[in-house]
Amino acid sequence: MTAPLWDPQQYLRHADHRTRPFHDLLARVPDPPGTPAPRIADLGCGAGNVTALLAGRWPHARITGYDNSPQMLERARAHATDLLDFAEADAATWTPCEPYGLIVSNALLQWVPGHAGRLPDWLDGLLPGGTLALQVPGNFDQPSHALMRELAGSPRWRPRLGSLLRHADAVLSPAGYLDALTGPGTTADVWETTYLHLLPGEDPVLDWVKGTGLRPVLTALADDEEARDAFLAEYRDLLRTAYPSGPHGTVFPFRRIFAVAHRENR
Repeated sequence: MTAPLWDPQQYLRHADHRTRPFHDLLARVPDPPGTPAPRIADLGCGAGNVTALLAGRWPHARITGYDNSPQMLERARAHATDLLDFAEADAATWTPCEPYGLIVSNALLQWVPGHAGRLPDWLDGLLPGGTLALQVPGNFDQPSHALMRELAGSPRWRPRLGSLLRHADAVLSPAGYLDALTGPGTTADVWETTYLHLLPGEDPVLDWVKGTGLRPVLTALADDEEARDAFLAEYRDLLRTAYPSGPHGTVFPFRRIFAVAHRENR
C-alpha cells in the first residue's frame, strides 16, 4: 500500500474542531519531569499546529515534532524555534534515543498497524514521573468510514481501492488501551468523548474526510481525475443522506478515545 499523500491546507480547514480533542487531552497531562528544560516528543505532528500548543504550555521545553509526511513537515517547520524543531520519523519504528518527560501522539496511531506493540517501547523511553498521552479517533464504524469502505469495496472500485481503507480494528477499544498501558510501574487514565461538530458549508463531512480518512483514496486516484471525481460524487451522495444538512449546519458526531499513562516516579 502506497503511503497517502497529505495536503496540509485541506487538513487545516477544520483546525478548530480537530484541535479541540488535543486541548482536552493536554488538560489531563501534568508538567513533565526534566526541568528546567523538559524533553517532549510529538509523534505524528502533522502541520505542527498542535506541536506549537505544547511550546505555548511549556515554553522552556525542548520539543521535537515527528512525522513521515514531507508535505506536513514542510508546513510544520514554519512553527520552528530554537527550542522547537521537526524531524522525519515513522511511528511504526520510532524508538526514543533519549529519555523524555512527555511523549504525545494526537490522531496518529490509527495509521500505524499493530501500534499497541509500540507502546511498551515508548513507556520505557519516559523519565521516572513521565507521561505518554495519546488520542485516536474511535469512529471507524460510523457512516463516514463505513460508507467509504463499502463504496471502495463495490465491484466498480474494488480492483483499485478495495484494500486501502482501515476497518474498526484500526484502534483498540478504551479497555484495550487501559490494558496495554497499565502494568508494573505504570498507571493509566483512559476515556472517550463523542463530539457533535456542527459544520458549515456545502458537503462539509466530505470536506472533512478529504483531509484525513479519504487520503488513501485520493492518493490512489491522483493520476486519474475522471475516476477521482466519479468516486467523490458517489461518496458525496451517500454522505448527504447519512449526514443531512440542518438549519444551522451539518451535525457530524465524532467519537475519540484518550489515554494518559504515567510512569511511576521512582
